[in-house]
Amino acid sequence: MIVIPAIDVRRGRCVRLRQGRAEAETVFAQDPAAMAKRWVDLGAERLHVVDLDGALGGPRQTALLRRIIEAAAPVPVQLGGGLRDEGAVDEMLEAGARWVVVGTRAALDPTFLTAVCRRHPARVIVAVDGRGPRVAVKGWTEVADVTVADLGRQAQGAGAAALLYTDVSRDGTERGPNVEDTEALARTMSMPILASGGVASIEDLRRLATIPGVAGVVVGRALYTGAIDLGQAVAAVGA
Repeated sequence: MIVIPAIDVRRGRCVRLRQGRAEAETVFAQDPAAMAKRWVDLGAERLHVVDLDGALGGPRQTALLRRIIEAAAPVPVQLGGGLRDEGAVDEMLEAGARWVVVGTRAALDPTFLTAVCRRHPARVIVAVDGRGPRVAVKGWTEVADVTVADLGRQAQGAGAAALLYTDVSRDGTERGPNVEDTEALARTMSMPILASGGVASIEDLRRLATIPGVAGVVVGRALYTGAIDLGQAVAAVGA
């Protein structure tokens, strides 16, 4: 299992939100590209980058995202945030992202989900953002009718590269991950699961590493506060 540092970008800075709420923002760095290089230098094997401006309905920070991808090279980047049409997906892949992460449009439009996965085989990760049993959309500001389990099945049928499961209620809280629901989802899927939300300690990582099918864990706030040392985490759960 790999540990994937998160870089959330908003207004040109590296930030973390609590439970996805825009008003609950903590700024951790002024230069997200420099932060990307820092995580790479500390042993990251992949980075998870989110354009929060795009996710919350604003303009995408394309130039900055390109800089982050270049700073991380040769470590691959999975990139999401407001990718709601095929043009946006194409743009981010052309910018150098190894994978794109699609959420809202995938949850609301199964036809789009199938089309984008077929257009870019093995390069589309579907974000399954759970608020309870249902999926949160539009920057986690609304809840859709589709359930976590249903979206997982749709993504698997469409040929997605992986599922990124986040318990929205725990994201940015350092309360610990939702191990039970992560395991329940992984048990029903035959595709890789990336876990996210609430990771606070290396012990949390060890618990997730015991779940068959969990290939990686996205970690944000705990890395920035120092609660988790990336080098120690990689050593503890890496293959």
